[in-house]
Amino acid sequence: MKSNFTYSTDFYGINSHALTDCCVHLICLEGEGSFVFNGKAFRMFKNDILVTSTPSKIKQLAAPEGAVFEWFAAPNSFLGGLLPANNYSIGGSISLNANPIIPLSDADAEQFLADIHHIRERMDKTDLRFYDGIMGSLCLTMIYDIFEFHAKYYGATEHTERAGYIVRSLMDLLSTGICRTEREMRYYAERLNVSPKYLSATVRRMTGHNVTSYIDRHAVPILKNLLNDERLSITQIAEMMNFKTLSYFSRYCKKQLGMSPQEYRKSLQPK
Repeated sequence: MKSNFTYSTDFYGINSHALTDCCVHLICLEGEGSFVFNGKAFRMFKNDILVTSTPSKIKQLAAPEGAVFEWFAAPNSFLGGLLPANNYSIGGSISLNANPIIPLSDADAEQFLADIHHIRERMDKTDLRFYDGIMGSLCLTMIYDIFEFHAKYYGATEHTERAGYIVRSLMDLLSTGICRTEREMRYYAERLNVSPKYLSATVRRMTGHNVTSYIDRHAVPILKNLLNDERLSITQIAEMMNFKTLSYFSRYCKKQLGMSPQEYRKSLQPK
């Protein structure tokens, strides 16, 4: 895991190809910086933070001599397992895909800096027995602080246009738990009376992520809860989640959990 986390003070480093599948959290401490994101020009100043899960969209970075930045990046796959499946999490994704900058007060900037410093202090201690859990806890604290910053500055902005309505309706559907048995994008497109192509393009444009990633974000906690219940057999769980075969269910578990359902259950047992 060590190589998957990155801390740096190099502003131009956020453009690295190695961060393609990572989420970047950067703060400007002195001076200013500029860049183009999604075809739009942005400038950031002291105490502004930049948060994006698609750093590959950042182009034309520029910063004058003397500007100071710090940033931390983590794999989207790691953070995706931590993010709460709530509407504010989704709304924040939509907002940050349109404008990745959040201006902070002096106090909030200190808090954010403390968050990434706590992460930096622990990220190289990979020999810790509960390393993943510790890193997850520290990253989740940072994420909730960012939610707070975003809500404080931008407020609970409602997206009234059709695209925003479609994305919000999708998240409302997913929050009902229907993804326990329905994990195909076509099902949700039919429920929302749009084509799969339109749903895919809209969610990607509004959030920067695909529909499947949101379906999985809601389905994986359900999967874990069922596997945690020892009264249920693997076969029963596969049937409850509407998998046609055990082999397909096992492949899904390996993709989402990194291990088979049997291995996941073994990992829960005291060593």
